Amino acid sequence: MAAIDVTRKHITTTETPWVRRTLIGVALLFLALFLALPLAAVFTEALRKGLDAYLEALKEPDAWAAIRLTLITAAIAVPLNLVFGVCAAWCIAKYEFRGKAFLTTLVDLPFSVSPVVAGLIYVLVFGANGWFGPWLAAHDIKIVFAIPGIVLATVFVTFPFIARELIPLMQAQGNEEEQAAIVLGATGWQTFWYVTLPNIKWGLLYGVILCNARAMGEFGAVSVVSGHIRGQTNTMPLHVEILYNEYQSVAAFAVASLLALLALVTLGIKSWVEWRHERERKAAADLPPERPQPAAAT
Repeated sequence: MAAIDVTRKHITTTETPWVRRTLIGVALLFLALFLALPLAAVFTEALRKGLDAYLEALKEPDAWAAIRLTLITAAIAVPLNLVFGVCAAWCIAKYEFRGKAFLTTLVDLPFSVSPVVAGLIYVLVFGANGWFGPWLAAHDIKIVFAIPGIVLATVFVTFPFIARELIPLMQAQGNEEEQAAIVLGATGWQTFWYVTLPNIKWGLLYGVILCNARAMGEFGAVSVVSGHIRGQTNTMPLHVEILYNEYQSVAAFAVASLLALLALVTLGIKSWVEWRHERERKAAADLPPERPQPAAAT
């Protein structure tokens, strides 16, 4: 154990003090210029005319409609991606089948496709002149320029987040515990609830947090399919763009500050999840190994 500690100490002290200070200074300067300063500018501009003007901008009917639509979209998209992510990760990590590599590629597809292209795909499929447009119009069903199109676009751009958090985690854990549970008579649902879910709970929660953050902040795909109808199909990012283009800077930054607050809350929850996960991991590593019980005397 002493040798390991000496090795670790040697590894962490290879750089000279001035190199470490320089690297830390560059990192802090980068964070200050590209993170702290823009955030401070957003909140400063939002409160430039006082708290009353800030609250009035948030209580404005169109702003409230955008906030409500953003929360509704996230409330629908995140559970759908939760179900898909768990199923996809379980299928890819626990089983071998033909087409597994292709399924993994499809999961990564939204990472490589521009959100604007994703929005155009839905317009091509469900728009008035799209593949299903005439049939939808004949049955008075609205997808594009309505809430269903916004939800579909949001689901598309966010569905890899949970799956991509769970796949490497479940692959590293293997399936020995699940097989043991099935051998002992557990059903599939009992195996998932009592064996798989406790093992993946922190990765699952982490993926849900990232998915929710992207769902609330998505702009490109939603912008294409929404139609920018004020009070109806504008989410918070779209509402910020409209207010800024109309030179209502205080109102625009007020809504933007709310998005920033949601991002900071998400970051705080993410840090808490990582801290709890690390704490549980260290607690499990410090537990002494179980001693075998002596056989009962006959």
